Amino acid sequence: MKIKVDEIKVKPVIVSAEEPVCDYPALASACDSGECEFTAPVKIDLTAAREYDHIRVDGHVETTARLRCSRCLEVYETRIASSFSLFYNKDSGAPLDDEIELREEELSTISYHGDYIDFTSELEDQLLMEVPFKPLCKEECKGLCGTCGANLNEGDCGCSRGGPDFRFGALKDFKINK
Repeated sequence: MKIKVDEIKVKPVIVSAEEPVCDYPALASACDSGECEFTAPVKIDLTAAREYDHIRVDGHVETTARLRCSRCLEVYETRIASSFSLFYNKDSGAPLDDEIELREEELSTISYHGDYIDFTSELEDQLLMEVPFKPLCKEECKGLCGTCGANLNEGDCGCSRGGPDFRFGALKDFKINK
């Protein structure tokens, strides 16, 4: 997804698009690695406007992903969405010193060069940051039985899971002299 910088004049440029996941290499890589599977196209809504010496881009990106629950190992689908604001400055092309101190606003600014701003990597980053590290099919997921491996969301398996409590095992032989 690209926007021509010259089109962003007085009025903001509003872009709405729907693009296939294969247009985003990092998302395709996440699918290939088995981390998740994106099952819907990437929906993008962007508003780009000039502000002083930079371009501000407010956006929303979303898709649907198929994930495997980290507790019960069931596959489920969920919506992955992110709203964001990004700031772009024209790359001056000047060589950077080895060590420079960046101001806070420079840390949140992305440089671009040429006549277009390419949003591909930023959109990928926004979506990948929303993919859960430990996906859960539901917050109250009970997981699998540690003894027989049954999915406890489907019902109790009958195994005795109330084994000994080792947290206070060191105190078991502790005697108090009176």
